Amino acid sequence: MTIDISSSCAKINDMKNKKITYSEVGDNYETKDPIKKLTQEAARQTGKNLFKHGFSEISDTRGESAYVWQQGNIMMASVVEGLGTKNLIADEMRKITAKTYYDVIGHDTVATVINDLITVGAKPLTIHAYWAIEDNDWLQDKKRMTDLINGWKDACNLAEASWGGGETATMKQIVIPGTSELAGSAIGIITSKNNLVISKNLKSNDRIILLKSNGVNANGISLTRAVAKKLPKGYATKLSDGIMYGDALLTKTNIYAKLIQDLLEANINIHYLSNITGHGLRKIMRAKEDFTYMIEKIVEPQEVFNFIQKHAGLSDEEMYGTYNMGMDYAIFLSEKDVKKAQEIITKNGFESLNAGYIKKGERQVVIEPKKVVFKSDTLNLR
Repeated sequence: MTIDISSSCAKINDMKNKKITYSEVGDNYETKDPIKKLTQEAARQTGKNLFKHGFSEISDTRGESAYVWQQGNIMMASVVEGLGTKNLIADEMRKITAKTYYDVIGHDTVATVINDLITVGAKPLTIHAYWAIEDNDWLQDKKRMTDLINGWKDACNLAEASWGGGETATMKQIVIPGTSELAGSAIGIITSKNNLVISKNLKSNDRIILLKSNGVNANGISLTRAVAKKLPKGYATKLSDGIMYGDALLTKTNIYAKLIQDLLEANINIHYLSNITGHGLRKIMRAKEDFTYMIEKIVEPQEVFNFIQKHAGLSDEEMYGTYNMGMDYAIFLSEKDVKKAQEIITKNGFESLNAGYIKKGERQVVIEPKKVVFKSDTLNLR
């Protein structure tokens, strides 16, 4: 049998050069977001049930990252979130380094939950874990479980929240053998009406402060995994800074619970908050009001983003519409509060950028340094 070596090499090169998009290998928001809106409408019709128990909902939080209800002057917020598939990277990296990385995985699951909860100004009170496995054998890895538990606990302490308990579900024929699905829920308290953060507080000429991320966090992970499959050395491939690709992906997400409370306690009037997760910087326009969000400055993305962009063959628009690109939280506030707010951010150990402003007009995000514009129809959550 004659083997056409040139043809085989060409096919390999085609695979290496093939563009990878998040909608192909991960999450297609064009099919998911309309269902989210349907569920919001159905859920809205149940809000009246709170009145039976002496409570009422803050209807403006429908479609936000967290839901708020109240009784008298007491307001509570709740949220459910999941990690996604970042734990699969940890599993593969363990084969390379012998480390479990599940301290990072536990931490990041908590971070995804808490960073959504605090977008409405809530102070975290309690968090519950949901760990789904295929078989109880998964629980017998003592090192992995110890790291997961400690990572979860330490993240709760960073968020100043109590770990109230949770559910460990054995889901044969649903969860893939040898893997797990990790998620959680949380409840928080909003200590005064002045601390309630909702989008109707946004004003034209508000400044946009962007917080510098610690890396990819837990979003766009399916795409990062697809990139690894293209690389001869996979996750062991080294970036230009000498760090292995897998290690660069397994950084801990910043938890901003204490920071947001410090800002509120310092009488910083936060007009809105956006957790930049799925949809990338499109999330800056999460508010339902019609504003144009002008981003005048951006941070230099961590090297891992450049690596992903190169090997996935993506444009700037696709990258900034999928990943946080080094900026994972947006704080909207008046110009007069910017200096004081940035001082508090620095005191909390984070970096920030006075990145831009909002103005009345078409609902869109304009990232001027990249000449990227995200129109309203690219973020259809509410």
